[in-house]
Amino acid sequence: MLSGITAIVSAVIDNVTTVLLITPLVIEISRELQINPRPLLLMIVFASNIGGTATLIGDPPNILIGSIAKLGFMDFIYNLTPIVIVDFILFLIVMKIMIRSWLLKYNETVAKIKEIKYSYGPIDQKLLKRVLFSLIVVIILFFLEDLLGYPPAIPALIGISILMILTGKSIDIERVLRDVDWSTLVFFMAMFIVVRGVEKLGFVELVANSICYISSNFSIIMLLIIWTSAVLSAFIDNIPFVMTMIPVVFNISSTLHLDPIPLLWALSLGACLGGNGTLVGASANIVVAGIADKYGYHISFKMFMKYGIPVMVATVTLSSVYLIIRYSMLHI
Repeated sequence: MLSGITAIVSAVIDNVTTVLLITPLVIEISRELQINPRPLLLMIVFASNIGGTATLIGDPPNILIGSIAKLGFMDFIYNLTPIVIVDFILFLIVMKIMIRSWLLKYNETVAKIKEIKYSYGPIDQKLLKRVLFSLIVVIILFFLEDLLGYPPAIPALIGISILMILTGKSIDIERVLRDVDWSTLVFFMAMFIVVRGVEKLGFVELVANSICYISSNFSIIMLLIIWTSAVLSAFIDNIPFVMTMIPVVFNISSTLHLDPIPLLWALSLGACLGGNGTLVGASANIVVAGIADKYGYHISFKMFMKYGIPVMVATVTLSSVYLIIRYSMLHI
């Protein structure tokens, strides 16, 4: 249930935000049940990266791909959501096999607990309703994006504007603006500049020519892109990697006269799912590990890889089959 909730929420809210909300919840539940929370924490971070792959706004690499390639919200739903659902089911099967000994201890421990008392603090019902209303408006506008033809930033701006109007008297706007993650925004700006510089230096063309030299077959190129993206994204944060690879994909498609869109789906699947491979593969991984450390549950790099690599290999393999079946037929 926790993994499913995380995956669904990560599809409509950025996965880093999702794990920030879910991780303390998992730890609190684990303490109530007197169990080791690490396997659960790993499952929710894997679920967040898988669920975030499904939509334009779920994972930062998808936002980059959608913005640069002018792809809409429904494009991601139509092309990526079907395989993400299947990947999620496969992930549950793989993790159930890998944590079977933990599951046995879980059942034994929970069976000994006679009574569990739940308590929670007061909830601001008015603020909750206003926030949920604004969120629903944003999600509806994302689905209408292709029909009405506005850029992805518009629904987000409209949503935050509605929320600020509805709660204007009860919040300090200056404090809210100070809480904005300006460092991340500046990072994205700087990355656009750096990637353009790398492109001008000829590095992008060199990588594109290298891939083209290996093969001109459409299926092989898709496989090269998804597996290269998955392996490198496991050890390099997938945001700067995708920034660098998007021009490479367009260069390959223009050189070999191929449709770049399926290649971008391969890039998205590889980068997002590859982020599950290691602790440094995605921002959500670092966030979960950091929160877990604060609560006294250290997740080591080695431990993360032990579970992350099998999940990554399984989901990327299934996604590779999906890409070949769905898109290669168009180029026979």
